[in-house]
Amino acid sequence: MKKISKYFDHTLLKPEATSADILKLVSEAVQYDVAAVCVNGSHVRSVRRFVDAAGSDVKVAAVAGFPLGAMSTNAKAYEVQLALEDGAHEIDLVMNIGQAKAGNWAYVEDEIYAIAEMCHDDGAIIKVIIETCLLSEEEIVKACQSAKIAGADFVKTSTGFSTGGAKAEDVALMKKTVGDELLVKAAGGIRTLDDAKAMIEAGADRLGCSASIDILKAWQD
Repeated sequence: MKKISKYFDHTLLKPEATSADILKLVSEAVQYDVAAVCVNGSHVRSVRRFVDAAGSDVKVAAVAGFPLGAMSTNAKAYEVQLALEDGAHEIDLVMNIGQAKAGNWAYVEDEIYAIAEMCHDDGAIIKVIIETCLLSEEEIVKACQSAKIAGADFVKTSTGFSTGGAKAEDVALMKKTVGDELLVKAAGGIRTLDDAKAMIEAGADRLGCSASIDILKAWQD
């Protein structure tokens, strides 16, 4: 079993987050040796600088198309390009949910493919946020299949900014769908040690949490 802290993407995506808040976030991420620190694009450069100065292997994850996923592919691609140039190791991309709901899976796959190619060319990984709370079970399966076809590295449950967050049953369905070919990230509403354990038991490989440190402290007690 991997080190417990390496399940966590320590996350702060609130619009009111200040530079001081982000400094606290990345300081905690390095101290507790989590998998990644996940931030909005404007903070990527400073977070990467901090991580590198600390000599840490904590990755820098940037969200793109966040939180709605409804902007054009070109807009998402430019946002990803800037994040990669600023030093992001990982991109958490919001799928175009409206196109998915309309059954336009070719659009969804083409968009993910284009951005996955950008990420992989830069040595970065891509996590596709499918926003499970807005999808039926059938759509969750199809979204995971589309992400797999398009070359994603992860499928991720939620932005945490919609009508609901991660559910263990959704994580289990996603893991069943992608098998060993993709990893699964659960995010949104994971606030307690019990929440975290339930997601890992359901098949989550990563957990996106703003409460990472409190959960890790509880795990150590």
